[in-house]
Amino acid sequence: MPQKGVFWPKVSHGRMATQPCPCGYYTDPTKECTCQPQAIQKYMAKISGPLLDRIDLHIEVPAVKYKELSSKESGEGSERIRERVIHAREIQSHRFKGRKGLYSNADMQSKDIREYCKLDSAGEELLKMAITKLGLSARAYDRILKVGRTIADMAGSADIRPEHISETIQYRSLDRNLTV
Repeated sequence: MPQKGVFWPKVSHGRMATQPCPCGYYTDPTKECTCQPQAIQKYMAKISGPLLDRIDLHIEVPAVKYKELSSKESGEGSERIRERVIHAREIQSHRFKGRKGLYSNADMQSKDIREYCKLDSAGEELLKMAITKLGLSARAYDRILKVGRTIADMAGSADIRPEHISETIQYRSLDRNLTV
């Protein structure tokens, strides 16, 4: 059984979950973290760079407030999201038709990324800035391009636009330096 304060990532179907610090409240807007800055840095250092490089999306999921849970407003419906996902998969299937072992953007290798994930100058500049400021690896660079291609497909865009790259970079939150 995991002990409190010990790093135990939860991995399920290619997904991993972890707390932001030993007490679990470092980024919580409603509860105060009781950890010392050094403890948080040591805790986060246990998630190695090479492991993070192999994870496409890093997303912080804060606790949902009651007001939001009880709201009568609804966001985009599951059926609409499903339609967009199916359409994006059809785009990818068509893109890679006849390519052995290549069925989706996630399957792309470096040569495929260079062919299918071209950016305009604004997108290149944005990605260059992110790679430089965040100190991202070549593997993270490739993953950003593949996820950006998928976001563009979901949006029905033939081109990967700067906003797609920007959204993808936001999904790399664990690559960013945590300021403690």
